[in-house]
Amino acid sequence: MSATLASEVEEASPLPDNLPANKLIHGPLLPQLIRLALPTAAVLFMTTLLNVAETYFVSALGLNAIAAASLVVPALLLMTTVASAGIGGGVSSAIARAVGARRQDEAESLAWHALVIGAAGGGLFSLLALVAGPALYRSLGGSGASLDLAVLYSNILFGGAISSWTLLLLQAALRGTGNVKVPAMTILGGVVVGLILSPVLINGWLGAPRMGVAGAGMAQVLCSIGALVVVVVYMRSPSSTLRLRPYPLRRQHFRAILGVGLLSSINVVMLAMSVTALTAAAGAVSSAAIAGYGIASRLEMLLSPVMFGCGTAAITLVGTNLGAGNVARARRVAIVNVLFVAGVVGLVGVFVSLFPQLWLGLFTSDSAIMAVGTEYLHVVAPFYAGIGVILELYFVGQGAQRIFWPMTASVVRCLFALAAMALVLRGDASLHTAFTVVAVSVAVAATITLLGFLRTRWDR
Repeated sequence: MSATLASEVEEASPLPDNLPANKLIHGPLLPQLIRLALPTAAVLFMTTLLNVAETYFVSALGLNAIAAASLVVPALLLMTTVASAGIGGGVSSAIARAVGARRQDEAESLAWHALVIGAAGGGLFSLLALVAGPALYRSLGGSGASLDLAVLYSNILFGGAISSWTLLLLQAALRGTGNVKVPAMTILGGVVVGLILSPVLINGWLGAPRMGVAGAGMAQVLCSIGALVVVVVYMRSPSSTLRLRPYPLRRQHFRAILGVGLLSSINVVMLAMSVTALTAAAGAVSSAAIAGYGIASRLEMLLSPVMFGCGTAAITLVGTNLGAGNVARARRVAIVNVLFVAGVVGLVGVFVSLFPQLWLGLFTSDSAIMAVGTEYLHVVAPFYAGIGVILELYFVGQGAQRIFWPMTASVVRCLFALAAMALVLRGDASLHTAFTVVAVSVAVAATITLLGFLRTRWDR
């Protein structure tokens, strides 16, 4: 298979002489990918850093607090990724088209519609968490003190869902105009404040009340509200690239955002279902198993900025080159991007599978938690390169408007995860077997995605 990829690169035709002098359709690919990916990757990394730091702060509270935070992670992951990677993608896409066509009023109207969607989406998640949260966390294995703490943490965290959603969608609106500086600076400010505020509220430092795990949720909500105020004030100012002001609500503008955003959210939901299924499998074993899996899988969140940053860069490069009729270069973009990302995350995976204590030891010294986390990293981490292949070819498929095979691979991964959960819950398999099923699913899904890429033509 690697020979096929190499052959495709070598046999690509030279660039036509009559193409416009666009730097995205000429020059070395890897430097261009890295240059386009860095802003997005940096923003996502800062957010992930805060999540990892909060895990560290919460870990000092003991086993039940770690388990409680781990129980809430799947729901939190679902909310943030649906808002940013799903609906947020629809916002950026719709506004970018309007700005490109020099329809500024339409772009600003779309920004107002994004605000409305953010308020509705955040309100819906708040209601769902309040009504269904306890049952969800109980089904994931939460009980006793860990369940009580999970519900407390969840109610505070999702109580601020409206501010989180509107912030994420307004940042997506600014990125649609090409303004990445303001979203990046607001996120950086939120991370800095969160790194200070979270341990203060958790531990009761500086005269603040000692809130425990609830302090982590409160810190996130306060940071989100503060960042939202900054973004709204900026977008209401004359210096904004996109003014935020009321517009009549129009069905076609909702359709322009949700037509892309809802479809993009399908993949996000399947990812969240997979994480939820594994959390439920771990919960069927013990609270220590939930905590061990939660800490180990956080490493994948730390790698997400690289994969998503490079993926969004690939969308731009693939779409630009296909628009210019340069199919061969667009295919090379896909190959270079996949090889680079799979190489980076694959090396990290191999390293942590050999030395899992270097990661796990940052959060806990509990032997039971360490045992489960080590087992997960031993089995799944060597397949991180496959995860890189799956995600990058999905982004590439979006750029080429060829997502059948990547979506098929996502469905396969989700089904494998659900099967692993069912086997553990029925007592027919151990947690080690469930982790093995997950590793196999990555290998199968990566193969499906790669074969689909090789078989799919982009010139028609």
